[in-house]
Amino acid sequence: MSNPFTIRIYVPGGDPEGVRIIDRLSSTAKFFAFPRNKWEEIKNRQDLMGAGVYILSGYSEENPELPTIYVGQADILKNRIEQHIKNKDFWDNVVMFTSANINATHAKWLEYALIKRLNETKRSIVENGTSPQEPTISEAERAEMQVLLTEIYQTLPLVDLRAFEKVKIITLQLETATPIISEDTKNIRNTIVVPAQEEGFKKVFIGDSTWWAIRISGGMLDKIKYIASYQTAPVSAVTYYAEVKSIEQFGEEGKYKLIFNGPAKKLDKPIPFDLKSGGIQGPRYTTFEKLNKAKKMSELF
Repeated sequence: MSNPFTIRIYVPGGDPEGVRIIDRLSSTAKFFAFPRNKWEEIKNRQDLMGAGVYILSGYSEENPELPTIYVGQADILKNRIEQHIKNKDFWDNVVMFTSANINATHAKWLEYALIKRLNETKRSIVENGTSPQEPTISEAERAEMQVLLTEIYQTLPLVDLRAFEKVKIITLQLETATPIISEDTKNIRNTIVVPAQEEGFKKVFIGDSTWWAIRISGGMLDKIKYIASYQTAPVSAVTYYAEVKSIEQFGEEGKYKLIFNGPAKKLDKPIPFDLKSGGIQGPRYTTFEKLNKAKKMSELF
């Protein structure tokens, strides 16, 4: 069942990427979303002197593909964020949630539910060292918190925080026993060629039968049937391919994960690099027929 709602976004500084205060016309809940360097502009608001939950987000050097997320709760939101300004360096943005209807125990329950959701979606690196136990609240309170939790999930994508959304399968390909090339399909660019360094190629492309953190043009999403790997130097050739079973969302920045229909297969002959424009820095598209016939990479594209 659809759940339409109306929100209001107030931008006190006039900068749409700065402080944003979000509320729903039918709710007492209020959201504050802002980058780390705008804390001084907002920290003295009376709204932040009460209980609530907050979400810190950023990217780490160890894993730059997925966002790093930390979820916390506080009796006084202002005090906790002041602490994290001093002792947590990874985060660039924060979203805070408060409501006249929640107390410290409610905030702990919301923290528990949000961390549980992060661990289920697996779209981020969860900075929280441990998962908290579910606090004891009454049945009526839990029902009310579920309503607020739904509001949080519906609002977070509006401030570009999608780590709490369940992964959506963008396309689900039909399983086929053998590749089929017909007059209708041989000219369709249904194959994506991706650059792969040695470690990622062996561990992910071959070992996991997947490939991720790929940007794919919107018009190509429903066309991709195969993926091929261009192994970078010193191999410098397209060497393996796989049939794509499904394409899923990956991370926060409009990238995708391709799930193979089985182990990658080795091409009969490698397709060596011969392009004049330099190496392949990102995905390129070709047809499956060209992948099977090309003797050098310039014949692919």
